[in-house]
Amino acid sequence: MKKRLICGVLGLVLASSMFMACNKTGNSGSEIKIGMITPVTGAVSTYGVSAKEGAELAVKEINDKGGINGKKVKLVVEDDEADQTKSVNAFNTLYDNEKVTAVLGPITSGATLAVVPNATQNKIPLLTPTATAPNVTSVGGEYTFRVCFLDSYQGVTMADFAVDDLKKKKAAVLYNVGSDYSKGVADAFKAEYEKKGGKVAQFLTYNDNDKDFNAQLTKIKGDKPDVILLPDYYNVTGLIAKQARDLGIDSTFLGVDGWESTELTKIGGDAVNGSYYVNHYFAGDKDSAVKTFVDDYKKTYSKDPDAFAALGYDGLNMLANAIKKADSDDGEKIKDALKTIKLDGVTGKISFNNERNAVKGSSIIKVENGKTVLAKKVEAK
Repeated sequence: MKKRLICGVLGLVLASSMFMACNKTGNSGSEIKIGMITPVTGAVSTYGVSAKEGAELAVKEINDKGGINGKKVKLVVEDDEADQTKSVNAFNTLYDNEKVTAVLGPITSGATLAVVPNATQNKIPLLTPTATAPNVTSVGGEYTFRVCFLDSYQGVTMADFAVDDLKKKKAAVLYNVGSDYSKGVADAFKAEYEKKGGKVAQFLTYNDNDKDFNAQLTKIKGDKPDVILLPDYYNVTGLIAKQARDLGIDSTFLGVDGWESTELTKIGGDAVNGSYYVNHYFAGDKDSAVKTFVDDYKKTYSKDPDAFAALGYDGLNMLANAIKKADSDDGEKIKDALKTIKLDGVTGKISFNNERNAVKGSSIIKVENGKTVLAKKVEAK
């Protein structure tokens, strides 16, 4: 009887051990697995590759210093092509097969929103470095964080800059009605600009894939605005700027982080000189943290790091600091630690508010003679 009882107990212990082993996350053993969902192929692959490279650089630096609590970090990257279905599949692969501890990404807002329910259900901390849509952290529970600022922040910041720094009291706005990103910035700019006593003389729209903006620009020209907000990506705004100058419009153009590309001046030419846009950081900043990051990135990848690279770098470091503080592979403990993390990052001093959105500043960049210069650093609000 005793022999059978002992064997039965041992069997239960072994079975329990096997079950626990099957459900361990990537913190077991000598390494910590952090997943990353990012588009390394597809239409926005340049953004995804930059974010991946920034994260990889952070991992290398962490491991060179001994890892997290003595364990090496392994970054497991899944390509989602910025597609919502593929992003969900990528998360499932990272969670089911790789047993990752946390996930950096996705990069785009749509893909992030698609993944949020899975991350919340499985209690996996999800930190997106670059998804700026306002509802990213509000729709899916307390496991989603972001290290970038919001669309609305950009509109408010550029309105403040136009009134307080440029002393411009008359504006026009031309935005893409088919883009939540463009519309979100436009609405926030208008509300803040008018709140500060400015006048938005024209608030006009265009559609995705439009190439001719002369009708809207002709209306704008008649009001002679001091500034024109163009909240869209560089390939569109460069074209709009050229058409505006051809019509004789000499207003100052204002832009957003979608302007960040070496292609901006190639497309816009002289038309974008004198323009200002808000961005997450400026690679030419003299700040020591920025300079070290830029030098190390250039040494590794033989190119200048854009804002996506910097955000990928800061995002990975935020996750690593939270895992270190939690000293656990438990998602809830890492999530709780992440709420308290403060980082002197490349993109500024970063902490999280109650909605798990980043509290941070930004950089306003001016285009001069086909190059970019730092016009102003905006402190966290």
